[in-house]
Amino acid sequence: MNKKVLVQGIILLTGFLFTSSLQAQNATEIVKRADAKMRGENSGVSEMSMQIIRPKWTRTIEFKIWSKGTDKSMVLVTAPAEEKGQSFLKVGNEMWRWSPTINRTIKLPPSMLAQGWLGSDYTNDDMVNQRSIVTDYEHEIIGEETIEGMGCYLIELTPREDSPAVWGKVLFWITQSDDIIVKSEYFDEDEELVKTETGSGMRVMDGRKILTVYEILPADEEDQKTIVTLKSIKFNESRPDSFFSIQKMKNLRVTD
Repeated sequence: MNKKVLVQGIILLTGFLFTSSLQAQNATEIVKRADAKMRGENSGVSEMSMQIIRPKWTRTIEFKIWSKGTDKSMVLVTAPAEEKGQSFLKVGNEMWRWSPTINRTIKLPPSMLAQGWLGSDYTNDDMVNQRSIVTDYEHEIIGEETIEGMGCYLIELTPREDSPAVWGKVLFWITQSDDIIVKSEYFDEDEELVKTETGSGMRVMDGRKILTVYEILPADEEDQKTIVTLKSIKFNESRPDSFFSIQKMKNLRVTD
């Protein structure tokens, strides 16, 4: 191999590595912006309604979520009566559930993170640990597609080594113009599709344009789904770190 060919090869390899690194960085930045846009750059408080639809029954759960930074969040169930008062806390990679009916706090083991939250198609991890999409996964742009007339980046998320990520792979369709996640697909460790989430109901809430309705469709259950509707949201409302504690979880109020 002559010197000129060797130099050209080194230049091409360097360019490829630089492009790959830049793409990964850009993909991560897109996911960060999309996550921050929906939940607030520093913190957020939201109220939601969840409709669980099954072949023979339907029920609705209402709840409120407080979050701070990337590692603290709290959920309080406000309705129906039989579920009211339950709360869920996440600090770092640890999660707890408070049940007022048995007056007991339960620490959720990693094996429970993938289980359905209160019988819905959302998992415990989805409800309390949502910001893990930034910290627990690597991100890569693998294509571009158009959904409902909106140009989107198709971004693949794969778990970082030794991360507590629940999913084996996640696909996000994020709008190129507004950094909004309009569709998600979640896969298990064998890369089998588990569920698909789609968003709709674009509105301006607390000064920013976001989706307000999310529908989850399990891949193996054609006759069931879960629909979450965002009723209100306030971005970047500060709460002290002490708010996100087991003691507070036991005495959480919707007015907090």
